[in-house]
Amino acid sequence: MSIPKSEEVLTADLVKLDPHHWVANHADYLFNYAITRINEEEQARDLVQETFLAALQRIDKFEGRSSERTWLTAILKNKVIDVYRKKSSGLGKNTTSLDTEQQDQDFFDPYDGHWKKTHRPEPFGIDTNDPLMNKELKAILQKCMQKLPALWLSVFTMKHMDEESTDLICEELRVTPSNFWVIIHRAKLNLRACLQKNWI
Repeated sequence: MSIPKSEEVLTADLVKLDPHHWVANHADYLFNYAITRINEEEQARDLVQETFLAALQRIDKFEGRSSERTWLTAILKNKVIDVYRKKSSGLGKNTTSLDTEQQDQDFFDPYDGHWKKTHRPEPFGIDTNDPLMNKELKAILQKCMQKLPALWLSVFTMKHMDEESTDLICEELRVTPSNFWVIIHRAKLNLRACLQKNWI
């Protein structure tokens, strides 16, 4: 029995895994992914190693419909979320105080969560096409992010770096939607103050 033409093409297009070259082909990329979200070199390296081990254990589950790198990154992403969950465990109730609601209303529009016109951050006045300036700004932003409480950092990173949905973040980190928005606003305020102090 011959395979239909469409199935032949689909089978030919499926990606095959090559574990012998994972380290050479993907280790640097995965490390950079981890370090920008964890900012602890040793832990980032451990997560990459754990990713390779987990991938080897799940190799039979790979369907070949994504690239090796996409598949490995998805495994690493789940490991990073596990780290966030452990770091932020039990912190959800203690990271926001009762007086934050009024402060947030002062800075943000309660309907859409955007900055109010009078409190919008001033432009930094940098040339975004200058690679050196961008590198410096990125380094300062990373340092500012590491000053955030663990739960705030986890929520902010998942929302603005990984572009996860609010529902997923709330479920993974076990925070309520209202607490989520307070955390995001407080994180933005802290990052804004830190960047203005260290960059402008």
